[in-house]
Amino acid sequence: MTAADSALDPEALAEARSLLAAPAARERLWPVLAAAAFAAVAALALAGAMITAPPVVTQHLTGESGVSLDDAPLSETPLEEAP
Repeated sequence: MTAADSALDPEALAEARSLLAAPAARERLWPVLAAAAFAAVAALALAGAMITAPPVVTQHLTGESGVSLDDAPLSETPLEEAP
């Protein structure tokens, strides 16, 4: 028996199958947007803290001899001996 010989209406079968099919699950967008907003706010907060924070080193660095590195002229300190 071929499909053309069937007593069932193909349009009615297609409609019944579409009604019985499970609805497609929709993805929620709010968790993704909330995570992206949190990451953006955290990045801006950390960038603002880095800009407004005082420098960590407040004293001049000294070499092993106790002389400040800021006072040494560049010609007296060759590259291979530089700390």
